[in-house]
Amino acid sequence: MRVPMPALLIAPLTALVLSPPACATAQAPDYETTRVAEGVYQFRWQRHNGMFVVTPAGVVAFDPISADAAARYGQEIRRIAPGALLAAIVYSHSDADHATGAAALMRTMGQQDVPIIAHERAVAPIRQAANAAQPEPNVTFAERLVFAPGGRRIELHYVGPSHTDNLIVGFVPDAGTVFAVDFVSNDRVGYQTLPGFHFPGLLHAIGRMLDLPFTTVIFGHGAPGNRATIQRQLAYYDDLRAAVRTAISEGWTEDQAATRIRLERYASWEQYADWFPLNVRGLYRTMSARD
Repeated sequence: MRVPMPALLIAPLTALVLSPPACATAQAPDYETTRVAEGVYQFRWQRHNGMFVVTPAGVVAFDPISADAAARYGQEIRRIAPGALLAAIVYSHSDADHATGAAALMRTMGQQDVPIIAHERAVAPIRQAANAAQPEPNVTFAERLVFAPGGRRIELHYVGPSHTDNLIVGFVPDAGTVFAVDFVSNDRVGYQTLPGFHFPGLLHAIGRMLDLPFTTVIFGHGAPGNRATIQRQLAYYDDLRAAVRTAISEGWTEDQAATRIRLERYASWEQYADWFPLNVRGLYRTMSARD
């Protein structure tokens, strides 16, 4: 599928953070656009991130987030790349808090019928949700999809079941940058009771992600990281799984495991106090059910 694209006029880059100046207030602005690499940007809307890649044949936007977010997302794309159109929209996975807003993004960009790309297994849950703000993907793949709008190569990799069974990793080789959502984070424990997380598939997925030659990671939440960030995340889940396995083998109840398992090595991580005991509970339930 091809969408004709006009020549791009790229705005000059003078700073890493490219959002308009915020008013003097104690509250952080709802959105922020950050240049991460040449032609690669993180768009933050509140606590969620998208990524967009400027190419000679248009902009590839990952995760429109929501209808409200997507309207601002489109304005930011137009500010950074005046005259550019969308070459494609990519859903990292089917969850509505990341993959809603494609229609609003197209409207803001003055377009329709932009290709929407996702893993083939993302179609069924999106269709079941029947949300007009979350149109179904019309380009899907199973393991790997490579496309190069205007000659700039973008790779989409399915690394296996992780958080959902349809989550993909985006990779921009010439920028050494990946976009990885929800199954990895920047020094943060997993979300609450790890809903939708697959074990041990998650560890295999992180390992497959590390096979990609990236240097920088844009996450679905939080600040960007690097390869060491992902290696620490892999170590966290490996340590968590080992601790829960020991608790189960020693006959601890779920409540005992949630109280006794600490993993102080990660105590400084974001959300440790609130979510770490919930991580223990979620993995305890998964491993107990499997055993």
